[in-house]
Amino acid sequence: MTATLSSAPGAAPVPAPEPQARPSQAGVGRGSYWITTFGCQMNKADSERMAGILEAMGYRAGTDEHSADLVLYNTCTIRDNAEQKVYSYLGRQARRKRANPHLTLVVAGCVAQQEGESLLRRVPELDLVMGPQHANRLDTLLAQVEQGQQVVATGEHHILEDITTARRDSQVCAWVNVIYGCNERCTYCVVPSVRGREQSRLPEAIKLEMEGLAARGFREITLLGQNIDAYGRDLPGITPEGRRQHTLTDLLHHVHDVEGIERIRFATSHPRYFTERLIDACADLPKVCEHFHIPFQSGDDAVLKAMARGYTVDRYRRIIERIRERIPDAAISADVIVAFPGESDAQYRRTLDLIEEIGFDQVNTAAYSPRPNTPAATWPDQLSEEVKVERLRELNALVEKKARERSARYAGRVEQILVEGTNPKDPNQVMGRTRTNRLTFFPGQRPDGTAIQPGELMNVRIEEVRAFSLSGTLA
Repeated sequence: MTATLSSAPGAAPVPAPEPQARPSQAGVGRGSYWITTFGCQMNKADSERMAGILEAMGYRAGTDEHSADLVLYNTCTIRDNAEQKVYSYLGRQARRKRANPHLTLVVAGCVAQQEGESLLRRVPELDLVMGPQHANRLDTLLAQVEQGQQVVATGEHHILEDITTARRDSQVCAWVNVIYGCNERCTYCVVPSVRGREQSRLPEAIKLEMEGLAARGFREITLLGQNIDAYGRDLPGITPEGRRQHTLTDLLHHVHDVEGIERIRFATSHPRYFTERLIDACADLPKVCEHFHIPFQSGDDAVLKAMARGYTVDRYRRIIERIRERIPDAAISADVIVAFPGESDAQYRRTLDLIEEIGFDQVNTAAYSPRPNTPAATWPDQLSEEVKVERLRELNALVEKKARERSARYAGRVEQILVEGTNPKDPNQVMGRTRTNRLTFFPGQRPDGTAIQPGELMNVRIEEVRAFSLSGTLA
């Protein structure tokens, strides 16, 4: 079961703290597993792949993490509070393992990559510590665990074309990784050091995966990359016009005709690499949804320069203007950080001004959190927790206000909703999303009493608008 809420190359065996080896479980029923996922969409996609590997090994999905035979935490280190939550969860499982030595305890993802062997010193009950580049090697690494080893796999690893079958959490929408890693060096961000350098998948392999998903009934694909606009720049090939042969724009054209896939999304974009050619492709390709997630991080040029983001506020503003010129109804979401080291009140106010001016449909907000091995963490002009809390509170209130204003345009409109499943808070309703990514709830039966099924595209008249969701009835 999954729940949503980083040594030497390959796997480095570490001597177990106890002299006796664990008995091998090869060839026998392995019991149940539980995966808890922290962090971003990339982590969620990795968890689905690891769940697929575990089920191929003979594990079955568990009912909760406190009774599972294998517990895996897929971790995030982008914020300190997410990292500390992982240690809290691990403490409970470590106590459980002391009473049940046959429990297999795994930490994967970015905290694993960042901490490596030091995690074993802090939590000696761990069996396996593995960075995100090793997600598709889970079965190989667990085989070493079954031989009685504690294993650390955090070395640089080339992600070969992945032949694992993910256990998808949705029946309708699927993640498809197109590029792993990140080559950027934003001064606040730990991602490049824990996810490695950029590695693009070949367009033929991506299309083949999408065709397989379509054959299994999936209707919507989100193409994923930590910096998806960088897709293809590590692949060989130049066009006769002198540009790179493989870009995100080219990839969208390449995969657009996959039969059975009704919607295509992509995330996450970087303003430095976002092009007019990409905007034009999104406007011209019918399956590409009218939703763009483009983090801006700050509304002040000096702060952006200190962050090493590589663009100005005016450059960001021109991107949004061009999107709205070509796709007037497009939804724009973003990420922003406040209380970055040295950020003055005037600089912070410019961030608020930009949010007010653009009117985002949604913004993921965060107060700056110092991360290990990043330049900004060592700077002397760190802001107080009081300032962080106050700025984040004011920012969130403005984000919600603007989101509610953006939602108002849906009132009375008929929107096409791709049904994803039942509303967990009301079994009489189903839920899905507009093409612009607004979560929408409506009755789960047609007038003739037949149930609406996941994967159906339904026309819904919007009757109630909220900041981040909508409700309506069948049109």
